[in-house]
Amino acid sequence: MARNTIAYIDPAAVAHNLDWVRNRAPDSRVMAVVKADAYGHRIDLCLPALKQADMLAVATLEEARAIRRLGNGLPVVLLEGVSRFGDLAVADDLNVELVVHHESQLDVLERYGRIPTGRIWLKVDTGMHRLGIAPENAAPVHRRLQNMKGVEQVSLVSHLACAEAPTHPLTRRQLDVFERLSQTLGGQRCLVNSAGLINMPQAHFEWVRAGLVLYGISPLSGQAGRDIGLRPAMTLTAELIAINTVKAGESIGYGARFVADRNMKVGVASIGYGDGYPRHMPDGAPVQVGNRCCRLAGRVSMDMITIDLSHCPDARIGDPVVVWGSGVPIEKAAALAGTIPYELSCRITRRIRFKSGAPAFATAGGAALE
Repeated sequence: MARNTIAYIDPAAVAHNLDWVRNRAPDSRVMAVVKADAYGHRIDLCLPALKQADMLAVATLEEARAIRRLGNGLPVVLLEGVSRFGDLAVADDLNVELVVHHESQLDVLERYGRIPTGRIWLKVDTGMHRLGIAPENAAPVHRRLQNMKGVEQVSLVSHLACAEAPTHPLTRRQLDVFERLSQTLGGQRCLVNSAGLINMPQAHFEWVRAGLVLYGISPLSGQAGRDIGLRPAMTLTAELIAINTVKAGESIGYGARFVADRNMKVGVASIGYGDGYPRHMPDGAPVQVGNRCCRLAGRVSMDMITIDLSHCPDARIGDPVVVWGSGVPIEKAAALAGTIPYELSCRITRRIRFKSGAPAFATAGGAALE
């Protein structure tokens, strides 16, 4: 019998979240970011819900190839572009738009003699100092791109370092640099990511890059996606495989970290760090058993977690357990584990089975844990 540990991916939630993005930026086109296998949500399960996006964005040629194999004909942009001559033929064959963020890439393109599509994106470093052409070098690089065979449009793109903090001085400086360059160079513009989409409506421009919000997750600290009208696309579930009685004073799990202060029922669920559930999740972290709020009790093992069933006296072996998603915000789980929601959704391992749709036992907005 298969181990009943499943990530449910709800395409209806993804479609809802795309509509939410359009309502936030009604005058902009939407670049839907599906890199890292749709942030761990499985690109094949999410693409049907993103058919109304204007463009898809990926990090690697392999991700672009996966999209084309699925028969999706939307424009695709390769966010890091290509650096090797041989990769340009692949990009050409896949009909992907390229980002140029370094002059060495431009050298390779000029040697190749043309670009894969009529539009190319010039990435400028407005202050994050990760990828991008320095502002003082942007104009000559822009001219070289315009002079290349097949170029119909050079669009401008950059990335904000502190979009979740719109009053941060660097955010203002980056926006000023980007606006000055766009006034000089012209063309379409794309600056904001998910956090900027929420916090910086003045910077929506012609394109917005929607990533985390498409999957129903808030990019803002201390806030869950549901609080701003998003719907979680992933519900990560396990099931109870044992229920034990632990006496007061006895410990549970590795390291004897949790000690029962009373006689208590403890459930064992079929998920652990071998599946991507964080080993450093603390005692008291929220989980949902059936439709009841429960708490983690004891250190996470490779294959199992242990749960205090005090608030779920009727629990039975085989009951579903939700560790994040419907009823348990992934943002809350990430904060307790000392990480960010991006990492949790991306770190799910190959042992997890994926299913399309919402779990049958989920209730709309019900039993959410705080």
